[in-house]
Amino acid sequence: MALPLDGEGALHRQVERGLRSAIRAGRLVHGSVLPPSRELAAQLGCSRWAVTQAYGQLVTEGYLSTRVGSGTWVSWSGRTTGPAPRPGSADEGGTVRFDLTPGIPDLRAFPRTRWAEASRAAARALPTADLGYPDELGYLPLREVLAEYLQRSRGAVAEPGDVVIRSGVRAGVAELAAKLRTAGIDRIGVEDPGWTRLRDVIESAGVRTVPVPVDGEGLRVDTLAQYDDLRAVVVTAAHQFPTGVVFAPGRRLELIDWARRTNGLILEDDYDAEFRYDRSPVGTLQGMAPEHVVLLGSVSKTLSPAIGLGWYVVRGPWRSSLTGSLGPGPSTLDQATFAELLRAGAYDRQVRAMRRRYQSRREQVVAALGRELPSWSIDGPAAGLHVVVRLPAGLGTGPLAAAARTTGAKIVALSEYRAGAGDIADGLVLGYGNLADGDVDTAVRSLADASALVRDSVG
Repeated sequence: MALPLDGEGALHRQVERGLRSAIRAGRLVHGSVLPPSRELAAQLGCSRWAVTQAYGQLVTEGYLSTRVGSGTWVSWSGRTTGPAPRPGSADEGGTVRFDLTPGIPDLRAFPRTRWAEASRAAARALPTADLGYPDELGYLPLREVLAEYLQRSRGAVAEPGDVVIRSGVRAGVAELAAKLRTAGIDRIGVEDPGWTRLRDVIESAGVRTVPVPVDGEGLRVDTLAQYDDLRAVVVTAAHQFPTGVVFAPGRRLELIDWARRTNGLILEDDYDAEFRYDRSPVGTLQGMAPEHVVLLGSVSKTLSPAIGLGWYVVRGPWRSSLTGSLGPGPSTLDQATFAELLRAGAYDRQVRAMRRRYQSRREQVVAALGRELPSWSIDGPAAGLHVVVRLPAGLGTGPLAAAARTTGAKIVALSEYRAGAGDIADGLVLGYGNLADGDVDTAVRSLADASALVRDSVG
């Protein structure tokens, strides 16, 4: 977010004035969602404290509103003084009752009691010396127990010194992209279709993205040969987002061979890896070629995005160039709390419980689609927090999304995640992670109503 500071007085006052001016001038309109405090602080080159202080003051003045799980948004419009709507609670043409956008976990399932207990235990046990300035790689006890967990559960090759703790996968990719740019790599291949925000953070680091098409077996490795100077690529091997395909064994070997031939680097986003329901989770690419693969992960889907904890694992010749002169990571207390959860086995129990929960919900969604919309088909394996749905001929995703708003559902087309190279047929990416079990049938029925509206309008 472009927010010029006037250079007068304390930083938090400058941020406060800048935001207030942008809201009054209409550059930040009513309902606009602001970046998380950590992200805005990084963009402005100031402390996170300065941003949180500014946000807090503007909430008090009525310019902003905030809610746990929804972030911070502009509540002042210059016209009304009523309560601010929650982002996503209303949309053009109707009220959103069922948000079926992908990528949101079940926020109701966050283990509040276990987290609080682990936080208390971690705070009591934390040595006084660890309350000082943190290690830029992350809290060592967490890196030790996390390395063991990744070896055991994901088949990774990791030592504590290989693990870097960050606030999430996006933060890790942004940092790695900046390091690669310094090393002379100014282009990174990205899956197409793929996670839009990941493309954005790479380009924000001054690195160009090269769309690489995805088909039914994952990333089209053969197309990498078109780019002589391409030496880095991002891949979601365990469960591709958004198509849901699993990177085929032959493609895995091809990609590793490409990295070895080009002295390249694979950034493996271990997206949705814990949630495979028809078989054991697929192991990491990193375990096959640790010297050419950086493994990235986070607790966003297993615990909550609000925790702001993630990591990347880097070994071999790339390690020194990718882990030098790092910025600050997440709170040491939060890292110590997560380490306590891992050490006590509570995190393993949480992952198992969430796997059962999401498997059951996926089965409900598939069954409801089969009853209400039998002409729609589902792609991909039984995995993750979303399903890809193919629509029958004559039913476009655009008109369907507009009709769905009137029946109370918010949906996203597969085409929204394209960068231009992919040729996979369009469809819907329906997220069910944060959909209550009791709402599944009604949510799918709202899609059936929307489909009927579209067909009636055509007929």
